[in-house]
Amino acid sequence: MNLTILDFLPEAEPTRLDLFICRELAGETRATIQRLIEAGNVLVDGKTARASLKLKGGERIRVEIPPPLPAEPQPEAIPLEVLYEDSDLIVIDKPAGMVVHPGAGNSTGTLVNALLAHCSDLSGIGGELRPGIVHRLDKDTSGVLVAAKSDRAHQSLSSQFSVHSVKRVYQALVYGSPKEDGGKIEGIIGRHPTERVRLSGKAKSGKHAVTRWRVKERYGRVSLVELRLETGRTHQIRVHLSEAGHPLLGDPLYPDGGRFNNLTDTQLRKLITALGRQALHARTLGFIHPATGEYLEFTTELPKDMAALIDYLRKSVV
Repeated sequence: MNLTILDFLPEAEPTRLDLFICRELAGETRATIQRLIEAGNVLVDGKTARASLKLKGGERIRVEIPPPLPAEPQPEAIPLEVLYEDSDLIVIDKPAGMVVHPGAGNSTGTLVNALLAHCSDLSGIGGELRPGIVHRLDKDTSGVLVAAKSDRAHQSLSSQFSVHSVKRVYQALVYGSPKEDGGKIEGIIGRHPTERVRLSGKAKSGKHAVTRWRVKERYGRVSLVELRLETGRTHQIRVHLSEAGHPLLGDPLYPDGGRFNNLTDTQLRKLITALGRQALHARTLGFIHPATGEYLEFTTELPKDMAALIDYLRKSVV
């Protein structure tokens, strides 16, 4: 681990955290610095911060740069909840907190590391760091994920995801009670114009994204929403619901507009704090098997932390 301590002088002109570090560490790109900040490898006066933090003078910045990733991820005996497996593919129920593949700040403990220990025949099309991976779930999103064990399966599954023929159904707990019982959110998703670690529908350019939603249950200030993705953009659900005025409970990246602080139910606040992540679960995944042509569909129940929240909400109106 390469550790660097930087001091932002009191008389310096205020500037963004990522720009200052990038200027001081000439060998690192701004994108790399932003990934380090997002991964928690940068501390400002002992605390994590966002890349957009405005340094005002006198701050001490601690930057830890992890050692280079090995050329190939290493197998690790990490338990997996396998829903289905054959010679072409494997379907697992990914727990919240597990990163899908190695990257900056996450060289071990990923789903790829676990799959390499479990399978001896992952497809290599995804590249050295992403063998078998045809789609992703955010680190703190739980739910159904499929990986390819043969190149034929990788090509077929990737094509199905590319043309959006895969059935992808999520469940989320959101703030507020939508006026309608369901609808469609559509538009582009690209980099947020000022907060570079976030994505936004207000970006100057981006990729087309479509999310269909319907309310499953209403609990006053919180609702359980089911969502079906017609596209699969990074952070799609989190962006769409946040900008629609119904951000996900517990989301650490997309602001809730003060809704958590306005909750008067102390037990609910404790449950959301204990969740420690966005309340989002990839409940159902359906696709055509690459070899047999059979339609396969897998559905998992909500994880215990989200289920506990719902159980409490059903017993109380907030």
